[in-house]
Amino acid sequence: METRAAVLWRLGSEPPYAGGSALTVESLTLSGPDAGELLVRIEAAGLCHSDLSVINGSRPRPTPMVLGHEAAGVVEAVGPGVIDVASGDHVVMTFVPSCGHCTECASGRPAMCTVGAAANGAGRLVAGGTRFARDGVGFAHHLGVSAFAERTVVSRGSVVVVPPSVPFDVAAMLGCAVLTGFGAVVNTAVVRPGESVVVFGLGGVGLSAVMGAALAGAHPIVAVDTVESKLSLARSLGATAVVDAGAVSDVVAAVRDATGGGADHALECVGSAAVLETAFAATARGGTTVAVGLPDPSHRASLPAVTLTGEGRVLRGSYMGSAAPARDIPRLIRLWEAGKLPIERLRTGDIGFDGLPAAFDELAAGRAVRQLLRPSAA
Repeated sequence: METRAAVLWRLGSEPPYAGGSALTVESLTLSGPDAGELLVRIEAAGLCHSDLSVINGSRPRPTPMVLGHEAAGVVEAVGPGVIDVASGDHVVMTFVPSCGHCTECASGRPAMCTVGAAANGAGRLVAGGTRFARDGVGFAHHLGVSAFAERTVVSRGSVVVVPPSVPFDVAAMLGCAVLTGFGAVVNTAVVRPGESVVVFGLGGVGLSAVMGAALAGAHPIVAVDTVESKLSLARSLGATAVVDAGAVSDVVAAVRDATGGGADHALECVGSAAVLETAFAATARGGTTVAVGLPDPSHRASLPAVTLTGEGRVLRGSYMGSAAPARDIPRLIRLWEAGKLPIERLRTGDIGFDGLPAAFDELAAGRAVRQLLRPSAA
């Protein structure tokens, strides 16, 4: 079948993207679904910094590539061997396809799936190859999802079935922003009531971490960013103090003052080695720093090694919020249904295909939290 899709033709493009040629909307042929795969009609897809990192080249991926990895949609067909998902089911897509058989999956760590990671790096599906093509040329998949399209084909291990009562604009953000930020607090840091938390970077992931910290009973919760609107939103979502990193001369001192000597948990949600160093310095003795954002692979952080032993500090990585999506997404939905997780407040606005380049300009400038592509309305 034919489907419209947003194609990234080359890496390393810098903003402005509006009016450029690096990202264009094309008509492609979509094949499948093959064995173990699903054909999904995309209803909402979020623009995330992980997409932007591929566009600007800091996360190298094969091109041409159909971008997008945070999405929700409706299953239109299932391939052979799929017995637990049916046509008409509503699904959330996650950006690590879980094979269910590798050591990591078998030990309850599907976010670390080695089979899924290899497929993602190669721009293909777990079963091998690509499903988008034109004139005999294949187009790579982004993180097994490629959600910036009217329709896509994904592996069964890339989706979680959700109730149709969950709006698509809410469901889409469960697949990356909320799962990653909330999970970093609950699964990776294991924040306990009364512990202090500081979140650096208030995009969709960072603001989800703020909500997670509030639900975990953390206090105080300090939010750090340079955009006033994001700081204000963080305060309304549960932050008890905010720090404008562009306005204070010493961010570490400001965080230490707000937390009474240093945070028990610091979450770096920017994807910056320099911010990771700042987050580590802002923790208390025995504190934990969680690296959540994805930095450029060439960047290096410098930390005082003696503090790991002499002060008992901990540095942890958190990919996809250390989540098990089949377990965690239903939990997040229950919290949203109870009014405890206002996911919809992360939504900046909706766009069509023609608005994608300008929307990435907004994201690169730090003005947007979560913009949603709505292909069916485009």
